[in-house]
Amino acid sequence: MNKSDILADGFWHNNTIFTQLLGMCPLLGVTTSAENGFWMGAATVLVLIGSNLVVSMVRGVIPKNVRIPAYITIIAAFVTVVEMAMNAWMHEMYLVLGLFIPLIVVNCAILGRAEAFASKNSISDSLVDAIAVGGGFTFALILLGGVREILGQGDLFGFSVFGESYPDVLMFILPPGAFIALGFILAGINIFNARLQRNADTRAQAVQALPKTAEVTS
Repeated sequence: MNKSDILADGFWHNNTIFTQLLGMCPLLGVTTSAENGFWMGAATVLVLIGSNLVVSMVRGVIPKNVRIPAYITIIAAFVTVVEMAMNAWMHEMYLVLGLFIPLIVVNCAILGRAEAFASKNSISDSLVDAIAVGGGFTFALILLGGVREILGQGDLFGFSVFGESYPDVLMFILPPGAFIALGFILAGINIFNARLQRNADTRAQAVQALPKTAEVTS
C-alpha cells in the first residue's frame, strides 16, 4: 500500500467515526461546538503521531506477549504530555475538554492503529497513517461540532451565522442532539459513498466494454 492509499484509507474509506464507529465518547461528549471538536481532534492527532512513531521504532524489541500493555504505556505517556501542555498553555480549553483528554488513552482507534498498523509497518508509513487517521477523526469531530453549534446556537467557531435573532435550539447542544445530528451525517455520507461507488462501477464497465467494441468494429 502506497502512501496515497494510506491517506485515503485512514481519512475517508476507513474513517474512525464514519466507518468504524469508534471513539464515540469524545465525539458525543465534547462536540457542542466546532472549536471543541478541533482541539480534541488536535490532541488526538498528536498522541496518534507520537505513539505510532514509537511503536514502529520499537516493534522489533517488544515481546509479543506484552505488546498490548507496552502500547498502552506508550500511548499513556503521550496523553500525559499533551494533557500537561494543554493545562499549561490552553487552560480554558483544558477545562472544557476535561476528562476526555486522559480518556484518549482508552480510545480504541489509537490502540488499534498501534496494533494493526504501526507494529507491522515502517516509521514513514506509520507517520502517514497517524496523520490520516487523526485527520479523519478531527474532521468528524469538527463536522459534528459545527452542525450542532449552527443548529443549536446559530454560530460557527464563535461567529454568528444566522444573526442574533436566531432562537437557540437547546436539543442540539444536549446529548440527544448529538445522536440525531450524527445519524443525519452518517446517512449523508453513506449516500455520498454509494454514489461514488456507482460512478466507479459505471466507469469500470465502460472500460471493460472498450475492447469488445473495438473487436466488433474490426
